[in-house]
Amino acid sequence: QVQLVESGGGSVQAGGSLRLSCAASGFTYSRRCMGWFRQAPGKEREGVARINSDGDTLYADSVKGRFTISKDNAKNTLYLQMKGLKPEDTAMYYCAAAGRRCLALAPFGGMDYWGKGTLVTISS
Repeated sequence: QVQLVESGGGSVQAGGSLRLSCAASGFTYSRRCMGWFRQAPGKEREGVARINSDGDTLYADSVKGRFTISKDNAKNTLYLQMKGLKPEDTAMYYCAAAGRRCLALAPFGGMDYWGKGTLVTISS
């Protein structure tokens, strides 16, 4: 069975930093398209960042330059380093994985497996 477990969420003041982690089991990250998504109250889930098997990345315009997605294949762990956090970043953050390579998917589309989420709250 595939399992994704997020951690690292919390409450931070605007301008602060957080690092989210996603531990996976049941598959290896090296051959997967992986991503981070978020959902704010009253809004639909949106893609935040994505990384392919070669380490190439894709970011939403709203987080570009502030967030960095990375992975440690040996540890089967995905990371999201968030800096310069804004109140607008407040949301439940989810880790996701696809059964296909990123190349075969639309941006932030086609994810098959999801974690339960970790809450990030940014105060002014």
